[in-house]
Amino acid sequence: MLILDKEKIIKSLQDLPEKTTIEEAMERLYLLAKIEKGIKQANEGQFISHEEAKEKMKKWLK
Repeated sequence: MLILDKEKIIKSLQDLPEKTTIEEAMERLYLLAKIEKGIKQANEGQFISHEEAKEKMKKWLK
């Protein structure tokens, strides 16, 4: 489970428009969690090269 700093969560929610839905707030927090997870994985060396990504995309886009 990924743990986010409370300050990052609060800042992310404060950046939403004054009138917003719960769904929009949840989507914002979900996106923040995914970004943080990606950064953590990259810092730990868990990534693929650009060339590997292009090869995977070729298979998916057939």
